[in-house]
Amino acid sequence: MKSDVFNQYVDRVTELFRIEKADLFTKSKKQELVDARHLLYYLCANRPMKLIYIEKYMAENGYEIKHNSIIHGINSVENKLTNDEDLSSVIKDIEKAVYI
Repeated sequence: MKSDVFNQYVDRVTELFRIEKADLFTKSKKQELVDARHLLYYLCANRPMKLIYIEKYMAENGYEIKHNSIIHGINSVENKLTNDEDLSSVIKDIEKAVYI
């Protein structure tokens, strides 16, 4: 069940950032890809999804990541939310669009 939610978030985030799903799971440090991954972590964590599941689903897609990096990404989005009303609106829209 959680994997379905994860995959729906992946679809929404890749649509939002206009990136390919495969690019989301590369080790690229391009800012748009980093931001997309951080948003994915944030959405999953707020579902709530345990970090171990986020780590597992990322690994299943070829992206190895540790808990501390996921936490950093979540914190990064939380910090941006204090100054960016558009981001808050986007997150709400994505959360509404994901079902199960």
